[in-house]
Amino acid sequence: MKKLFAPFALILLTACATVSRGTSEDVVINYSPKDAKVTTTLNHKCSNSPCVVKVPRKEAFTVTASKSGYETKSVHVSTQVSKKGAAGLAGNLLLGGVIGAGVDVATGAARDHTPNPVEIHLNPVGQNETNNQSPNSKTETSVPTS
Repeated sequence: MKKLFAPFALILLTACATVSRGTSEDVVINYSPKDAKVTTTLNHKCSNSPCVVKVPRKEAFTVTASKSGYETKSVHVSTQVSKKGAAGLAGNLLLGGVIGAGVDVATGAARDHTPNPVEIHLNPVGQNETNNQSPNSKTETSVPTS
């Protein structure tokens, strides 16, 4: 009986990140003004800030906020292998769980979304119009001569 336990224990350890972290993640979206229309390219809609959307770990997406009289803003949310996910992948490979590592990679379980939380603050139209010069740049001015 003990001889059968070891192979089954190794099978249970495969796909560690898929089991321990799951294949989806909650992404928090904070935005203002509070009554802005917020959507994602994965068809999520937010009605209150903060808004929490459950997203597949392997899916990158874009969050867009808009409101009449305000500039529309979009933030791209990408995915990257996290430290915890990398540790899970390494554990799979060390224990001979090549199949488990493949499952973790395929499901995205080793990835996290960034940025998380997403911060979007809309500005009224025309409020942030500047002359695109750095604070240290010099500008020419007219000086009257007499």
